[in-house]
Amino acid sequence: MSDVGEVITRVHREEWARVVATLARRLGDLDVAEEMAAEAFATAVERWPVDGVPPRPGAWLTTTAHRKAIDRLRREARREEKHREALMLADAPEPLGVIDDDRLRLIFTCCHPALAVEARIALTLRMVGGLTVPEIARAFLAQETAVGRRITRAKAKIKAAGIPYGVPYREDLPARVAGVLTVLYLIFNEGYLASDPAKAAIRSDLTAEAIRLTRLVHALLPTDGEVAGLLALMLLTEARRAARVSASGDLVTLAEQDRGAWDRELIAEGHALVRARIASGQAPGRYQILAAINAVHTDARDARDTDWSQIVALYDHLARLDPSPIVRLNRAIAVAELDGPQVALAEVDALPLDGYHAFHATRADLLRRLGHSTQSRAEYDRAIELAGNTAETAYLIRRRDQLAGP
Repeated sequence: MSDVGEVITRVHREEWARVVATLARRLGDLDVAEEMAAEAFATAVERWPVDGVPPRPGAWLTTTAHRKAIDRLRREARREEKHREALMLADAPEPLGVIDDDRLRLIFTCCHPALAVEARIALTLRMVGGLTVPEIARAFLAQETAVGRRITRAKAKIKAAGIPYGVPYREDLPARVAGVLTVLYLIFNEGYLASDPAKAAIRSDLTAEAIRLTRLVHALLPTDGEVAGLLALMLLTEARRAARVSASGDLVTLAEQDRGAWDRELIAEGHALVRARIASGQAPGRYQILAAINAVHTDARDARDTDWSQIVALYDHLARLDPSPIVRLNRAIAVAELDGPQVALAEVDALPLDGYHAFHATRADLLRRLGHSTQSRAEYDRAIELAGNTAETAYLIRRRDQLAGP
């Protein structure tokens, strides 16, 4: 039973969004798609321990959910037209158009311009990324209740406005791509450093799916610099995955990682995308600059060879495009390597990020380097309190406990 339970948990993580996306295409209703997917997983919890796990769990769940949807439509039918619609669902072919992938089509649907930007992102993270409301709230640094309301309103808007689960025309893709890239980046980040302490520290299923979908967007829009930039950023980040967590479960910082364990094929592909964008002569956007920063890091064979002046210059460019506190925090971390921890601490202290664990972790490290152990310990405590990732928490605890006594 416990083995089957573990399988169901794994399948839920890997197949949830795929089942919802397939149902959304067939049913044209996000609420019903989500409800039927949940019912199918509930049925699996009841039947798989008795009948055994089917050879193709995802297909079993999709079929079960689809049958439940047909049964529901039949029960709710008040006119013969609705009944005929229910009977036709199983066999009704739909043109796939430009995007031959259910999950990517659902992303573009959820990112419809009729929805507010934040609602588009929250809805897509829930429906396609399979993230929970608490996980989405942490990604937004927002309250769970506010995120829940955004998702509810977005689904209601789709239903009321009759927004179809359809494929946008090719000429409409560029107008929607910014929201799509934001969603893919957030899904990747949740996999890169999972915010839920009950889940694995690194969720490779999410990073792999984000990369797969971004490759599809890149194939659709090969000349879009930001699409190429995001793909490069993901590849260069994913290349370090094997070196990011120690055998004891602690996060391993970039400076301490075994660079021999990095995936050189992914790094080469990421560097090629960055070079191609530079050669294009187009002004870089946010993702292209972030990819360039990661290219500098992965170009250094040893942490001591890192070109910090180039990284600070890139962050200066990024801050002009996106002067957000988090960008300025990351810039300050680079400044610490170039100009010292005292200069960086003055910049960090000016940032309004008291509820963000990385802000306190950065302050803790800078104070430690300045010899202020008591203050550093207090900042580590605050960072540990706010952090959700298990590997990151373990790292912060270890660093705190290495401090000299007061």
